[in-house]
Amino acid sequence: MEAIVGLPETLLLGFIAGATIVLGLPVGRLRRSAVTLRAILNAVATGILLFLVWDVLTHAWEPIDSALGNVHDHTGGLAPVFGYGALFAAGIAIGLGSLVAYEMWMGRAGAASRGRPGPGALSQAEVASWRISNWSPERRLALMIATGIGLHNFAEGLAIGQSAASGELALATLLVIGFGLHNATEGFGIVAPLAGGRDSDAQTRPSWGFLLALGLIGGGPTFIGTAVGHAFTSEPVSVVFLTLAAGSILYVVIQLLGVAAKARRPDLLATGLTLGLLAGFATDAIVTAAGA
Repeated sequence: MEAIVGLPETLLLGFIAGATIVLGLPVGRLRRSAVTLRAILNAVATGILLFLVWDVLTHAWEPIDSALGNVHDHTGGLAPVFGYGALFAAGIAIGLGSLVAYEMWMGRAGAASRGRPGPGALSQAEVASWRISNWSPERRLALMIATGIGLHNFAEGLAIGQSAASGELALATLLVIGFGLHNATEGFGIVAPLAGGRDSDAQTRPSWGFLLALGLIGGGPTFIGTAVGHAFTSEPVSVVFLTLAAGSILYVVIQLLGVAAKARRPDLLATGLTLGLLAGFATDAIVTAAGA
């Protein structure tokens, strides 16, 4: 039996897998504001996110599928089916519903702040809310994408940590390579709404600090999930985070499709969706080759 990989080495693997998300972030600082460029970038990002929705739901459904198989073989009861099913449904509903509520709250906060004479008399919390509510739609969409991907990457970190804790260093290393490549495409998906045009918040390109903050939100949970996965294994926790991610990313996909509809370029949408989906499946193939 192989020895359990130590926590420091495991955390290093998680850091490498999560840090590659920064490779796609520079796209967010592209200067050219061509309509065609923005349309194709948004379409590619949508394709990547559509793949992620399929990917996370497939993995989240596996415990339910396994439990149903046990019922069919008369080796298990219905309790696990209903238990995992409840987690599956609740995760999607909360992931999707929370972003809907967040967007509606931001809209109301923005309208209220525009009717006030200024933030001078507001509390510190109200000032923070006022600033966020006045972000450009592109910034707010990028933040939502980063949040959904972060939930997904926490589940990926769990897989890395659990593999290392069980002594399967070769598998953990291959997972890091696969997830690392995968996260690089996710970084592009986060910043695609910001690329190819000006940021209406400051009439400048988004700062490196802002882009790195998005990368931390999207990639940091990989590191955290690796630490948690090394400490203990929990299939229900994995299902919860996967379905939360699926619901969140699904809402973002709806938003991006709305942006694509305004461009009135179905040819660019179809091309970008195809490229994004193929990029997602290509990087996922490496993870599959690792036996995960």
